[in-house]
Amino acid sequence: MQKRNIEILVGGFVLLGFMGLVFLALKAANLGSMTSSGGSYVVTARFDNIGGLKAKAAVRTAGVVVGRVESIELDDKTFQARVTIAMDKRYVFPKDSSLKILTSGLLGEQYVGLEAGADAANLVAGDTIGATQSAVVLENLISQFLYSKAAEGASSDPSGR
Repeated sequence: MQKRNIEILVGGFVLLGFMGLVFLALKAANLGSMTSSGGSYVVTARFDNIGGLKAKAAVRTAGVVVGRVESIELDDKTFQARVTIAMDKRYVFPKDSSLKILTSGLLGEQYVGLEAGADAANLVAGDTIGATQSAVVLENLISQFLYSKAAEGASSDPSGR
């Protein structure tokens, strides 16, 4: 009887630990941060390059999650990425707001940064945000740096070669 009670206690402890890990995983992924009962409204934006942006990525302004990336598709006419964003209804932004794809830290997750504009009219469901800035691709930055250093070295070669 005592052995059975210990097994039940250990099982409960393991179950509690597993639930704690699931909770921490959801918090780390920021999946539980937009759960308001007010709903959301959907806007779209076009980017030339989205880098590693994924669906469910956060949309943040001033560090606060105000929305989520709902879907990402390729527009076969303009060959741009069309990003659909679900914005929390609690937050309203001017129509001339801008979006840019940013990275948390040096090698962290990518998210969409929203900068509020100054227009009197606000974004509503179905609007398209026109002012966007694509993701900065680390490989492109490195290659530009190396190319500029190589060109700089060639121009300062005293032998004239």
